[in-house]
Amino acid sequence: MADRKRHVLTGGLILITLGVLIFLHMSGYYSFSKSWPFLLIVIGISTIIQSAKDIGGWFIAVVGIIFVFIEIYGLEIYKLSKYILPALLILVGIHLLIKRRKHD
Repeated sequence: MADRKRHVLTGGLILITLGVLIFLHMSGYYSFSKSWPFLLIVIGISTIIQSAKDIGGWFIAVVGIIFVFIEIYGLEIYKLSKYILPALLILVGIHLLIKRRKHD
């Protein structure tokens, strides 16, 4: 039964987001072709709502946010890529240490 609620929540949020994005596209405010990162954010948020400890939800939401910033501000991700991998490794390492400490 919990899986059914999870799918309904995620599906409902995705449909609402698609509707809003199509409406914005049709009214000329925002191009639909640039809006796919918002779907990633919604999927990540719905996963986080169901389980805040789900690292996958956080990852999907952060990736969506990064792509939104790339679209809005025209960031050149390849220039930032030399910093992203080390930062991710540090964050994952910290997460593992904190998780390990909680289990001890």
